[in-house]
Amino acid sequence: MSLTAYGAQHKAIHRWGLERPHDLSGVRQPVLVANGESDRMVPTSNSAGLARRLPNAELVIYPDAGHGGIFQFHEQFVAKALEFLERS
Repeated sequence: MSLTAYGAQHKAIHRWGLERPHDLSGVRQPVLVANGESDRMVPTSNSAGLARRLPNAELVIYPDAGHGGIFQFHEQFVAKALEFLERS
């Protein structure tokens, strides 16, 4: 990623992070929210907040994982995703 692209993405994420959270209580379908506990691009607290605002959300946080947590823990993620889809 170029420094220009990185700067633009960082600026957009920062601006998005300043917005008030949207009301997601009307979203009724099940949602699997997955993140790494050390994600520097999408902070874990954002994923937890998203899961709290979705009535049928399941939150999975992968330890010692960053933004690519689902790739770092691909076997566990695939098993969890398949289980989630079977129930949904």
